[in-house]
Amino acid sequence: MLSKIPVECPASLLAKARALPKVATAVVNPVNRVSLESARLAADAGLIEPVLVGDSDSIRRLADEIEWDLGAIQIETAGNEGEAARLAAAIVGAGDAHSLMKGHLHTDTLLRAVLSREAGLRTERRLSHVFHMTVPGHERPLCITDAVINVQPSVIDKAHILRNAIDLLHALGIARPKVALLSGTEEVSRAMPSSIEAGELVKLAALGVMQDAIVEGPLAFDNAISREAAELKGIKSQVAGDADLLLVPNIETGNCMFKQMVYFMSATAAGLVLGARVPVILTSRADPPAARLASCALASVYSHYQDHSVAA
Repeated sequence: MLSKIPVECPASLLAKARALPKVATAVVNPVNRVSLESARLAADAGLIEPVLVGDSDSIRRLADEIEWDLGAIQIETAGNEGEAARLAAAIVGAGDAHSLMKGHLHTDTLLRAVLSREAGLRTERRLSHVFHMTVPGHERPLCITDAVINVQPSVIDKAHILRNAIDLLHALGIARPKVALLSGTEEVSRAMPSSIEAGELVKLAALGVMQDAIVEGPLAFDNAISREAAELKGIKSQVAGDADLLLVPNIETGNCMFKQMVYFMSATAAGLVLGARVPVILTSRADPPAARLASCALASVYSHYQDHSVAA
């Protein structure tokens, strides 16, 4: 970390999740220390009821090392990461768990299992990733999508990405999220494809495709986050300087943006994959414990929102 400010799990997000019942969560291949500690952290915080899916001998050996009593924890044995991913997806598909949490395996392996027809977790939506970013000293979060999965999404892909992220913001209690479609300019220009796509997305939003959200763009980054910058440039906007969500043009933009916030500002990056029947918690070995806990809290809030939406 370049910033020396401690990374913290946002208290408001944690409180919101703790007020809800624990979510049964299939933890996929937690056969290294970091992934098993992440599951324990979320379980001890009262966020999840873990179902550990992987090599049972490795899991029990690691549990002994971290002094975690697994007596009341369900363990499902799988021989390798691919088998663990398929079994975990099947457990969720059967309704025995309501979220998935990545352990020690490749993200592609996990998402293939989620998308398999056998698991029954696919929806009409494209899978996408959202980062819920919080900065120490700033209560209001900023969401970024998609910085992990979709490399160079088309306009249709971006419509799916937006729909997923807007649903997450609704789950967090933001009734009409303000969405900024990022580009390098505020004008639609043939020289900048992301500006053209932003213009097309605004038209789709006007047709009602993005219900219950205010969608504007193209907007350059400074105008999306700074009302002063927007005013200096004469931009009249409901979103400029007040965005809840930034849609990035491509994965490189989003990846650099969230990492700059993490390393320069000690931001907590809680990340979820959305678009399936359940949220998928993606954690990384590089994530501090606070970010891993925040991801589980975010998944808890979204999982209960999904259950409520289906019931309604």
